[in-house]
Amino acid sequence: MELFVLFGTFAVLLLIGTPVAFCLGVSSFATIAYLGLPPVVVFQRLNSGISVFALMAIPFFIYAGELMVRGDIARRLVALAGSVVGHLRGGLGQVNIAASVLFGGISGSAAADASAIGGLMIPQMEERGYGKDYAVNITVVSSIIALMLPPSHNLIIYSISAGGKISIADLFTAGILPGLILAMSLMVAAWLVAKKRGYATEPFPGGRAMLALLINATPGLILVAIIFGGVRSGIFTASESSCIAVVYAIGVTIVVYRSLSWSDFVAATMGAVRTASMVLLVIGSAAAFGWLLAYLRVPATLVEMMKGVSENPIIILLLLNVLLLFLGTFMDMSPLIVITTPIFLPVAMAYGVDPVHFGIILILNLGIGLCTPPVGAVLFVGCAVGRIGVGEVFRTIWPFYGAAVATLMLVTYIPALSLWLPALFR
Repeated sequence: MELFVLFGTFAVLLLIGTPVAFCLGVSSFATIAYLGLPPVVVFQRLNSGISVFALMAIPFFIYAGELMVRGDIARRLVALAGSVVGHLRGGLGQVNIAASVLFGGISGSAAADASAIGGLMIPQMEERGYGKDYAVNITVVSSIIALMLPPSHNLIIYSISAGGKISIADLFTAGILPGLILAMSLMVAAWLVAKKRGYATEPFPGGRAMLALLINATPGLILVAIIFGGVRSGIFTASESSCIAVVYAIGVTIVVYRSLSWSDFVAATMGAVRTASMVLLVIGSAAAFGWLLAYLRVPATLVEMMKGVSENPIIILLLLNVLLLFLGTFMDMSPLIVITTPIFLPVAMAYGVDPVHFGIILILNLGIGLCTPPVGAVLFVGCAVGRIGVGEVFRTIWPFYGAAVATLMLVTYIPALSLWLPALFR
């Protein structure tokens, strides 16, 4: 009955359009009241959920991404990507994907990627004769590459949700190879669709022009090396690297490129404050919700239920993927990470799945959910940027969605794709 109150209240509030943070908080209050526990427990769990030092990395990484977006870094990365892959079939589509890889290593946010890269690429693709649905499809699905690459703040949330016992450096490293595989899968899908529709390629600019574009984009790319190299080598923590990223982003955009005006600086600051506030409120509310799940022994019960279904890890991982894909269509990513990690991680570990490996499965899985209606946040961002209906986009997104799901299956059943690189760096 306690679980019925918890999930029933949450489902009703979600269906009537209540913000996710309030859905989590109110359902937690209702369940606490039903159990006869002091209501202050919800506030205590909410406060403890956001009073984690490692969470400081999230607002600073978001701030660094905002500064880089408004400081004209995205345009330089798109130009570099165009010189490298623009000559392939579906030229600007391939550029869109490559730019998402480069920009993802700076922003760490799928929504920021879809907004920044989409704002640059979708109008250009439409002008060159590409279908608007094709441009938006590529923008939306390729944006989830950013979730796999450092400095993905979702990987930080996963580490904290798992009790802080999983190395953020290992998670940052583990996501690199799956992120690149996802990019290559999407490039194959883009090539096939472009060939079917008869889209043209872009002229190859030549080695000298490519080198000039690389030099022009290098100050922005160095940020990736600072974040990843510093955290991986242990020179500084993820929280410290996020502060360094902000200082570096300000220096590059103001001193080197001289492209960040005062109004852009204020807009970036306010945008980062709004985004970080929403993310942290959701994390705190989800922490209270997750504590109740643990109090009601949901993870232990689920482990026993899974063992009753099958002892085969292949079947269990398939069931976990299906459940996560389903949940990802109805909720945003951050609260789902906080809620599902304490539930599903013990199940995965009971079947011998490494926590780092499961983290990459979880992030990629929920990233695909961001591209899926009815609550696909990145899908709506891409459609808003491209000024096209969700229904029209979703009718033709399947080749790209299929490429993402195929990558998910590879990452799920070949643990070395996630675990080889962290072991090598250790």
